Amino acid sequence: MKIALLYLFLFINTIIWSQNTFQGRASYQSKTSMDLEDWGEKMLEERKKRIKERMASFLEKSYTLHFTEKESMYAEDQKLETPGSGREFRFGAFIVDGRKYKNFTSGVFLESIAFYGKNFLVKDSADKPRWQLENETKQIGKYTCFKATLIKKDDSFDWSRIRDRSQRKGKEERSSSSIPAKNNKEQKDEVVVTAWYTPQIPVSNGPGEYWGLPGLILEINEGNTTILCSEIVMNPEKRTEIKAPTKGEEVSREEYNRIVKKKMKEMQEMFQRRRLNNRGGGR
Repeated sequence: MKIALLYLFLFINTIIWSQNTFQGRASYQSKTSMDLEDWGEKMLEERKKRIKERMASFLEKSYTLHFTEKESMYAEDQKLETPGSGREFRFGAFIVDGRKYKNFTSGVFLESIAFYGKNFLVKDSADKPRWQLENETKQIGKYTCFKATLIKKDDSFDWSRIRDRSQRKGKEERSSSSIPAKNNKEQKDEVVVTAWYTPQIPVSNGPGEYWGLPGLILEINEGNTTILCSEIVMNPEKRTEIKAPTKGEEVSREEYNRIVKKKMKEMQEMFQRRRLNNRGGGR
């Protein structure tokens, strides 16, 4: 019954909105949690605290989505670095988020990314996500939101892999009797994404790569990451020009993921060699 009423409301709302040329701005806060226990059982609490502080700028970010009915631009908000932060290693510093552009008329989805000093223009698939609509609702601010779920391939990079392989190998050997390695791999092949969207804003869009629902997506839960909308401004006084990014080498999403994984493997091997050299020098 809720789904039927949703589509009736959406139909009426879409007619009203289609009579006007509009632009909207939505602010999102992204937070990712990371379990440092996987980085070594003997890690001191003080060291864990320092790592969390260095990772804060990577795990907690704010974004803005500028959108119309036909296209959108999603980008990380720029912020000043704290004094001295530029002299320290920061997780994710070698990957700079660019802009995610969607054009629903032409089916062009682009993302500009700077990775290890090289600019890439990643072309994404415009295939509509296969969301499963649910009857569950909740309130986000003044908007009534409906739940939808999606099962997608998990192509994210596991940052905990950038540590000494011998530590990880020992841990895996200790746990192999109870949890087969094959099952661990299978669990990471797919991830369930939960979205909360509102038909009060009948725009089939959302943060990052997400879209395809009968209303603007206000919240995303994917793995250990939550993206939540904190503010929506319709027809702001100062309109933002939405333009497709053009800078960088054009690659597919699959090609870009292969490039990242290859570089991360090189980094891992470099850290291992450095660790072995430090041990040898200390003899």
